[in-house]
Amino acid sequence: MKKFNIRKVLDGLTAAAASSSSQPGQRPPDTDIPESLCSEHFQLCKTVRHGFPYQPSAMAFDPVQKILAIGTQTGSLRLFGRPGVECYCQHDSAAGVIQLQFLVNEGALVSALADDTLHLWNLRQKRPAILHSLKFNKERITFCHLPFQSKWLYVGTERGNVHIVNVESFTLSGYVIMWNKAIELSSKTHPGLIVHISDNPMDEGKLLIGFESGTLVLWDLKSKKGEYRYSYDEAIHSVAWHHEGKQFVCSHSDGSLTIWNVKSPIKPAHIITPHGKLPKDGKKPEPCKPILKVEYRTCKSGDPFIIFSGGLSYDTVGRRPCLTVMHGKSTAVLEMDYPIVDFLTLCETPYPSDFQEPYAVVVLLEKDLVVVDLGQNGYPIFENPYPLDIHESPVTCCEYFADCPVDLIPALYSVGAKQKRQGYSKKEWPINGGNWGLGTQSYPEIIITGHADGSLKFWDASAITLQVLYKMKTSKVFEKSRNKEEKPNTDIVDEDPYAIQIITWCPESRMLCVAGVSAHVIVYKFSRQEVTTETIQMLEIRLHYEINDLESPDTEQVPSLVTSCQGPNSQTANSQSHPSTSSSSSDGLRDNVPCLKIKSTPLKQGAGYQAEVVIQLVWVNGEPPQQISSLAVNSSYGLLVFGNCNGIAMVDYIQKTVLLNLGTIELYGSNDPYQRQPKSPRKTRQASGGMLTVTSCMCGLSSLYSESVKRLRSSYLSLCDINEGSTTLDDRCKSPTSAKMSRKLSLPTELKPDLELGDGSKGRDQHLNHQPEEMKQLKNNIWSMTSLCAHFFNVRDNSFSRSRSSSVTSIDKESREAITALHFCETYTRKADTCTSPCLWVGTTLGTVLVIVLNLPPGGEQRLTQPVIVSPSGTILRLKGAILRMAFLDTTGSLINPAHEPWREPNVPEEKDDKDKCRKLRPVSVSPSSSQEINETQYAVICSEKQAKVISLPSQNCIYKHNITETSFVLRADIVGLNGSICLACFCANGHIMTFSLPSLRPLLDVNYLPLTDMRIARTFCFTNNGQALYLVSPTEIQRITYSQGTCENLQEMLGELFTPVETPEAPNRGFFKGLFGGGAQSLDREELFGESAAGKPSRSLAQHIPGTGGIEGVKGAASGVAGELARARIALDERGQKLSELEERTAAMLYSADTFSKHAHEMMLKCKDKKWYQF
Repeated sequence: MKKFNIRKVLDGLTAAAASSSSQPGQRPPDTDIPESLCSEHFQLCKTVRHGFPYQPSAMAFDPVQKILAIGTQTGSLRLFGRPGVECYCQHDSAAGVIQLQFLVNEGALVSALADDTLHLWNLRQKRPAILHSLKFNKERITFCHLPFQSKWLYVGTERGNVHIVNVESFTLSGYVIMWNKAIELSSKTHPGLIVHISDNPMDEGKLLIGFESGTLVLWDLKSKKGEYRYSYDEAIHSVAWHHEGKQFVCSHSDGSLTIWNVKSPIKPAHIITPHGKLPKDGKKPEPCKPILKVEYRTCKSGDPFIIFSGGLSYDTVGRRPCLTVMHGKSTAVLEMDYPIVDFLTLCETPYPSDFQEPYAVVVLLEKDLVVVDLGQNGYPIFENPYPLDIHESPVTCCEYFADCPVDLIPALYSVGAKQKRQGYSKKEWPINGGNWGLGTQSYPEIIITGHADGSLKFWDASAITLQVLYKMKTSKVFEKSRNKEEKPNTDIVDEDPYAIQIITWCPESRMLCVAGVSAHVIVYKFSRQEVTTETIQMLEIRLHYEINDLESPDTEQVPSLVTSCQGPNSQTANSQSHPSTSSSSSDGLRDNVPCLKIKSTPLKQGAGYQAEVVIQLVWVNGEPPQQISSLAVNSSYGLLVFGNCNGIAMVDYIQKTVLLNLGTIELYGSNDPYQRQPKSPRKTRQASGGMLTVTSCMCGLSSLYSESVKRLRSSYLSLCDINEGSTTLDDRCKSPTSAKMSRKLSLPTELKPDLELGDGSKGRDQHLNHQPEEMKQLKNNIWSMTSLCAHFFNVRDNSFSRSRSSSVTSIDKESREAITALHFCETYTRKADTCTSPCLWVGTTLGTVLVIVLNLPPGGEQRLTQPVIVSPSGTILRLKGAILRMAFLDTTGSLINPAHEPWREPNVPEEKDDKDKCRKLRPVSVSPSSSQEINETQYAVICSEKQAKVISLPSQNCIYKHNITETSFVLRADIVGLNGSICLACFCANGHIMTFSLPSLRPLLDVNYLPLTDMRIARTFCFTNNGQALYLVSPTEIQRITYSQGTCENLQEMLGELFTPVETPEAPNRGFFKGLFGGGAQSLDREELFGESAAGKPSRSLAQHIPGTGGIEGVKGAASGVAGELARARIALDERGQKLSELEERTAAMLYSADTFSKHAHEMMLKCKDKKWYQF
């Protein structure tokens, strides 16, 4: 009987469901494109984490391996070696790390957590893992101490007891130091929790225990009693030994340091208040802030160092946190930018009984890591080679580019090298342990981060490393306000008016465009030469809608649609090279004013990215401009386009003119699928130059009117008059600097708009009768203004609103259709097209895709003088949810990249041959009449928050469709390359990361990776080519992940090694007399004292041993999905095979031994069989 297989049935049902959802329409037979990607090519895992550890809490250093470990309040560990060797680990409990202790030169680390758990980490593998854990049940851990070259860890608790743990087996010893036996018998109060434990550098049998109340006990481990007891009135924070073991120093809560002689417990030998003011009457110095930590380091040829943090006087209000270095008679106070969490002194020897010879101090701050050079005058700091300054200003957005042009990183590095600061220590970075990984990835990767202060940072992210290449400040082009009274226009945001929101970068042409929070856009060009810009070109755009009042207008005049960008006096677009002055409307509201002021003085711009033009949206009738939601730039066309919840604007950055300035619903024209009612006519505002302008956007409802009158009214805009042959081509193509006005909305070359301020409807009727049918159809497709109403996207969008202006009412927010996606391309725009032409595809929050055709003049001189013409195509597509991403495929399924120009130095005059070469490279002639006919089909890939579609062009048939999510929504979508093919990658708000094949949209990967817990993740998550992605996991850290199976398999080789075999330095020479008279360090057999035979068994209820997971290296932490399970099974099978082979070898050895024994026995029998008993 044939066995029934339920899995095949389920697979068949799944395939049928997928085919029904992926192929809604009739698919042409010639669209079967072979796809090479399959689910086996995908696997998700974390690769590496960059940046400063968020909320650090503890630090440790291995002086032999030269490895630094930092623990955080969220239970994470970061380990640093030489530059490029970093590692991230995470405790499962996510409890805060309170202390770290290295097993020096053993490749192991002990971490103590706030949940009273000790963990032993194995650092001998590339991905450290926990070998053992010990959970304390009845007492809380407060301090740990592990002596050098010892396997016994001292653990102090909140109750004042000291327990001892064997770090090899991670079990408790029966030896316990109880607090009531340690303190004076006459004492009637509890001494407090333990704040310090250390052994005498010269006698391992003497343990110094410090209690919070100010009591210290020198405990004799052999005799199990307190040998000396020291008491001080102030609470103790830390203790440090002199290397000879005869003195120690304590830091206290009143800002004082007490130095004690070991054998004089009655009173301190010295009491110092380093920052206290000494009164004239000889009394005690004034109390200061607590000294949280002190270290006492000796030098063979010089005075000792006493280094401490804190202790400043209380009257130093506003003074920054300080680290104080006392060396001989000099006292240096080193101010830090952030509060000090911990510090460590780096010494030449790991032996506490020898001269330490300190050479550096590692200072862990709340948001930085500083290393101070103690060997140079002035104590300069080392230049930090780690990428720990990602958060220097808060990250507001980031972009990730893989497989960049090979010359890009050297170019950015060369201009960034000129920005390096001076004054650093000349010595090499002292934390230099570990070895680099042997990475197989060789393609260049660049990360760009945008920050709240308007700065941008370019990072070299190749081969899972991170190094800053170049920094720039976008705020340099604006005037800085000296006081609050000087910034009346920046109240669109409470603070950080220069914060970066969107970054658009073309690696091939090196064109950079950024959009800021103050509704400003800056275009940058890359140059290797320094220039001084006399005046920065600025364009002001009035992009705003107005919903009219209930009252009817006084006149019935119908405003004409202005088809030209206005001159300097215009309110629609104002091209300036100097800051605009504030102006107000007739009712006293702020009007026609940008949020930021451009610098009026010459601007010196260093090598790198230099500002080309600044575009700003202006205030309209007291309403601030809405923040920009989408941005695109094309270096080949010389065009920049951006949109917000009001509309869209297009700028020709070569001619410095505004080509398009329209509200979103103006893009629809008569094809509006939402049947929105037209607006009521209104009075047109007269510009200061006497020119009629039309506000082509829509502002929020006024709160002055009641809810009953807050309803949308109808109005309309007349089409502009089109006169045939009224002017010549030369009149239309004047330079933007001439008296003729440049275009705002241009029609095809054959159509000449004629602006008339008279009866527009009359002129329109006259000309309609004389124009051919093609002209009438075009005019019907020219957009008319309508207002937004009923149908709007799910209210769920409010939590991720594209507009954050407080001046927008909730009703107005719901009536706005924002521009969310923009894509320049050369494709088919109408169904009847037989050739491609340059165009712009526009996506909105309502899931609508519209197309605008671009008509570019030829390259060369004509491109500088003739205007770019933009016109609608009448194409409208619709998807569920807001449009996120658009891309185009050719007939083979390969990605069609937008046209771009190769980079060339802009500040060097071109020679004639170069100009001719550039003209040939530039896409010439984009009008349909001269475009080259292409019979091949293209495919448009469009992804929204809910679904993805593949549209065949020019037929505009939907050949594939896939509903990505029903219960959630997509936050980020990218079309990326992997293994020589392409796919669609999506990150959803429910934490799922998904990939789909193209063009068939077959699901290839779906992993529940990271639920959206913070808007920071949504704002910074991005995919890139070759299976790479990243997001900001904390305010200070970038987490990189991969969804490529190949990268996951090679990750183990790419990671660096933390542990390297290093010989432990020789112990200090005791000398002849010290050895003879016992003056050297006394050793202690701790095994004899703390072992079970001498100390007995520990209490079972005190702590619980938990076995670790640090077994199969690299697999259990990283692998996920079927491939991970297969890898584990493969390794387990290999281990089983190894054990079987070992068993076989042992069996063969035993057989051989038995055979040998048999032979020897037989020989002995033959030798002795004839002997008598007395002969033996």
